[in-house]
Amino acid sequence: MNTTLTDNVFWVGYIDWAVRDFHGYKTGRGSTYNAYLVVDEKTALVDAVKAPYAAALLEQIQSHVPLEKVDYIVCNHAEPDHSGGLPAVMRACPNATLLCNAKCKDALDRHYDTRDWKVQVVADTETLALGRRTLQFFDTPMVHWPESMVTYLVDEGILFSMDAFGQHYASGFRFDDESDLCEVMQEAKTYYANIVLPYGRPVAAALARLGGLTLNMVAPSHGVIWRSHFDTILAAYQAWMVCKPARKVVIAYCSMWGSTRAMAEAVAAGAQELPVEVKLINVDATHDTQIVTEVMDCAAFAAGSATLNMGIMPRMAATLTYLRGLKPLGKAGFAFGSHGWAAKGSEEAARYLEAMQMKPVREPLACRFAPDAATLEACRAAGRALAEVAQRA
Repeated sequence: MNTTLTDNVFWVGYIDWAVRDFHGYKTGRGSTYNAYLVVDEKTALVDAVKAPYAAALLEQIQSHVPLEKVDYIVCNHAEPDHSGGLPAVMRACPNATLLCNAKCKDALDRHYDTRDWKVQVVADTETLALGRRTLQFFDTPMVHWPESMVTYLVDEGILFSMDAFGQHYASGFRFDDESDLCEVMQEAKTYYANIVLPYGRPVAAALARLGGLTLNMVAPSHGVIWRSHFDTILAAYQAWMVCKPARKVVIAYCSMWGSTRAMAEAVAAGAQELPVEVKLINVDATHDTQIVTEVMDCAAFAAGSATLNMGIMPRMAATLTYLRGLKPLGKAGFAFGSHGWAAKGSEEAARYLEAMQMKPVREPLACRFAPDAATLEACRAAGRALAEVAQRA
């Protein structure tokens, strides 16, 4: 496995082939926790790994330099998948000074016992000479935590971009041009949709700030390193951060006895009468990770729920709660569903869509028990209305 980014700059992270859940995010292809070693007159480790894999990180470092030769450890982000290994690393590297910004220091103090750590707070745009190489630090608040920053290896044009441009993607290859680019881009999209999506403005601000840097390589903290296709992922980010709509309609539903499913299928049939992409999703059979990824770039969305115990179906409530927190922008939509004696499922679904500021294409569409021919035709008409919105995207 090639772990050399350039002369005396190495990947020293950990490949987590087995992880399948990242606080609710389904990581179907595993992940990596990337850390990088810059060897010069002074040696710097950029980022750590999740706590259980600290020993593997230390072993990787020792394959290049003795641990007592590590002078600096940069913490770009205090989230435990990156900082969890720091207590073990700080103990094992007796001469190392931890570099982080002030907000990160506060977060680390609240996560760990840092009393014996040598810590140096770095300011935004501050530089640090390692010898013939120089590190520069840029604060990137809310990309995606308040203390987030990135580190730039000035002389080599390498940006250690923390979570930006990352993917939960385990691979034996470290670089984008060694990997299946379609897989990498799909995982990058899933990562953005499920983690970065609410932070479009801070992402845009960060990209504007960093746009003047020479970028020969972008090395995130998860997934592959971008050295040949950075223009591809950058263009994708520029679309994702504004939820640029594709000509796509997503219909998600949760049924009890098949009536809401029949309505959903009619909505999909109506949408398919126009030349747009249509996705019909049963939320009982689909993980929210995948649903959000589809919704992020759709132009129009419909949510269908049967009524259970005078309310929305639990799985649909969970999906819409997750989606609401991620704040997808610029969608049109409507709610629908079958009910027995009270149309509470579709009414509650409509309130979720309103909270997400989705522009309604019609009022909630509800029917009592099984849909009749008139109801199914109304569903098809609603589907056509969604597709007309998507056509204008």
